[in-house]
Amino acid sequence: MIRQVRGTIVGIEKEGVVIDMAGWGVFIYVPSPELLTEGSLITLKTHLSIKQDGMDLYGFVDTSDLEFFQQLLTVSGVGPKTALSIQKRAPRENLQAAIGKRDIDYLTRVVGLGKKAAEKLSVELSEKIGVKDGVTDDEDGEVFDTLVALGYTDKEARKAVGTIPTGVSGKEARLKAALSTGAK
Repeated sequence: MIRQVRGTIVGIEKEGVVIDMAGWGVFIYVPSPELLTEGSLITLKTHLSIKQDGMDLYGFVDTSDLEFFQQLLTVSGVGPKTALSIQKRAPRENLQAAIGKRDIDYLTRVVGLGKKAAEKLSVELSEKIGVKDGVTDDEDGEVFDTLVALGYTDKEARKAVGTIPTGVSGKEARLKAALSTGAK
């Protein structure tokens, strides 16, 4: 298993990055490639997915993001690309809190899952994750609603909420951060 890679980012693509490792250009799927900078040195914790048609690497800057990704994979019917897609839509802490509290409304509205998929995630993972304190998922619901009221589509609002840095707290500050991303 490949558990970690380190190298220089030589290309940023829609779904991931290409990292130069000892002369090899290795493509790694990442949740937010737009946040990375070409030419920078990076270390990623990785998950190797072996399929019938090949192998894919999924990389995460934070070990907690990798662990959450692997928890998502334990849900029946959730593969690596679906798990990565879920992680792209909202900060990990908010997703964990919503799953831990079985907040189906947040998972369907902000994350964009269907009701059955949200319920399945909540049922299968809520006990593993538990309820996290100090997370801003209620605020994100309000930020999402405000963005939609301002003319954002659901998809654009989800993308904007997903780009809010985790250190930003308070509805006003989170809304300002979402608006400043230019995600629309």
